[in-house]
Amino acid sequence: MKKLSDHSPAGKLAIAVVTEPERAQNAFMSAPSGAREEAIRLLLQTAVDAGVSTVATRPDGDGERMLGQAWPFPSPFRVTVRTMSITDGVDRVEARARRSLERLGLPRGDSLLVTNAGDLAGAEGRALWDRLSALKDRGLFKRIGFCATFEDGPALLARRFQPDLIQLPCNILDQRPVSSGLLADLAKQGVAIHLSAVFAHGLMFTGRETLPPHLADYALALSRTRRRLAEARVDPMQAALAFALNLPEVETVVASVASAAELRAIVAAAHAPRPDLDWAALAFPEPAALTQEALTSDPFRISSAA
Repeated sequence: MKKLSDHSPAGKLAIAVVTEPERAQNAFMSAPSGAREEAIRLLLQTAVDAGVSTVATRPDGDGERMLGQAWPFPSPFRVTVRTMSITDGVDRVEARARRSLERLGLPRGDSLLVTNAGDLAGAEGRALWDRLSALKDRGLFKRIGFCATFEDGPALLARRFQPDLIQLPCNILDQRPVSSGLLADLAKQGVAIHLSAVFAHGLMFTGRETLPPHLADYALALSRTRRRLAEARVDPMQAALAFALNLPEVETVVASVASAAELRAIVAAAHAPRPDLDWAALAFPEPAALTQEALTSDPFRISSAA
């Protein structure tokens, strides 16, 4: 299949390949080792064929090693690596970032992101940033940056550290990075922006009966949003991707995938015509409640229904 242009919607997507059993068991985790590797190869080849050019990784679990064994050769992907916690010190963070490249089988990565912006706000924040800058200077990573939430004050951190890239959650239900002017501010600073949690940690596909306890009071708001989408005859996945992919300040939209089938569904939704919606009317009135969910969930998560 011919690879699509990077100017297509899929060219703005990044995938985070999920290997945790609870998400991937129907895709490959319950299969023999050889079958699991083949399933990941198929997923990555599906991404290549669709025009997806970025893969986001994490240092926990076995995902890096599995990807390293499954890349198409030569790998066409830009790869984003995330750091481990600073708890064990900056030496350990640097060593693990180098180890991530080894496990991925790559001589260098596109981006290295501090997983928790709080690590930069702490006493060793400057030392940590200096280590990342040194890795960039040595050519191991093209760009450095950090993951942050709206509450972390990413604009102030950007002015302090001047990152190349910031990844932060933003979605239909929590539009604060857009409505507050944060995305515009970061773009003016020359910061590339990657969006995570574009499916609102699975809430876009969750019924009121299965809402997390701390979001029970938001059942009516969620029902209202889903009703408006239904009245407009717009699928929640299509709406979520249309909102994120059409934000002019955003370089990349990150979504997790556990199988080639999930990726095909996401790509199809990304290529659907952009719906004419009142986006602001779809947001939660007090979206800060989503932050607790963000702290206890995979930031790339989508529902298995996707």
